[in-house]
Amino acid sequence: MRRMLMRTFAIAHKEVMHIGRDRQMLLFAIGMPVVLIFLFGYAVSFDIERIPLVVVDQDRSAESRSLVDKFTASDTFRVVARRGDPKEVETLFHSYTAKAALVIPAGYGRRLRRGENAEAQLLLDGADNTTASIALGYATAVSLAASREQLERVVGKIDMPMEARVRTFFNPGLKSSVFLVPGLMVVILVMVAVMLTALTIAREYERGSMEQLFATPVGRVEVILGKLAPYFLIGVVQVLLVLALGVTFFDVPVRGSVLLLFGLSSLFLLAMLMQGLVISVVTRNQMVASQVAAVSTFLPALLLSGFIFPVENMPLPLRAIANVMPAQYFVRSLRAVLLRGNGLEVIWPDLLAITGFFLVLLIIAVKRFQRYVA
Repeated sequence: MRRMLMRTFAIAHKEVMHIGRDRQMLLFAIGMPVVLIFLFGYAVSFDIERIPLVVVDQDRSAESRSLVDKFTASDTFRVVARRGDPKEVETLFHSYTAKAALVIPAGYGRRLRRGENAEAQLLLDGADNTTASIALGYATAVSLAASREQLERVVGKIDMPMEARVRTFFNPGLKSSVFLVPGLMVVILVMVAVMLTALTIAREYERGSMEQLFATPVGRVEVILGKLAPYFLIGVVQVLLVLALGVTFFDVPVRGSVLLLFGLSSLFLLAMLMQGLVISVVTRNQMVASQVAAVSTFLPALLLSGFIFPVENMPLPLRAIANVMPAQYFVRSLRAVLLRGNGLEVIWPDLLAITGFFLVLLIIAVKRFQRYVA
């Protein structure tokens, strides 16, 4: 056992020396997570605010101005133009000046004062369906509040038979960054970890040093563990870095056990390192290994992990592929620990799935090495 540990340490030391000589690799490993978390954290957002609104107020009464004020009371809408003719709205939509238009016809205020039905029209640019849906929901809430206010003005204060009160758990502010940053940790670990180890064995084959390594008493398991160890430490630094940046700049909470979070991240990191190692062993060419690693990491981790799009809404073939990948389980369990404060009793199925993925790849890597080890 002692000799095995010494040989594994020797392989790891050799790999550390390779990493130390390659400053670009270190820059990629440490700098890329920082760039990605700020890019995704600030650029990718589902928070719809300040929707450009054009107001067509043909009534110009106190009631029409009050309705406009209700729409602009929050940050959802901002008035970018005021027009007198509704026909001008479509031109503003075509020029991307506005995405919503509030049209208040003449006589709106007079009808309200008489207690009659008064209508106003909200026009939306449906080309951006996400913005249009959010604008429609907010407009519906404003219209209901305005209707209740007008009803109380006519018949006096009324008690509503049912009142909806919404309470949001785990992300009260509904900030998209709180939802995205934990998933971003998954994307970063998948990309960087797989890419780093995908090149390590392939580099040995291209340089001709693998034959020399096979001539030593070092076994295939020792080679694998020795190759993984330095990159595992780099991955741990990446996890800590992304988590620290997420907590500091994006207010990501850590409600669960930090120890459980570390164990979960370490297990997933090992699985991703093993995936890169298998790619390296199978391809034995750095260029091919880098291409396979890029194709098999970024898009699947971004699209099939639940990072942005729910896996449950995908077609059956894509769900089947996603269920094989450990990224989906890590995203789900990571959000469970960070945002909900769940423990091992909740995330153990995800841990089991990640462990199974790691063990399968470990067996494949060992079997592939068997051909070349004397």
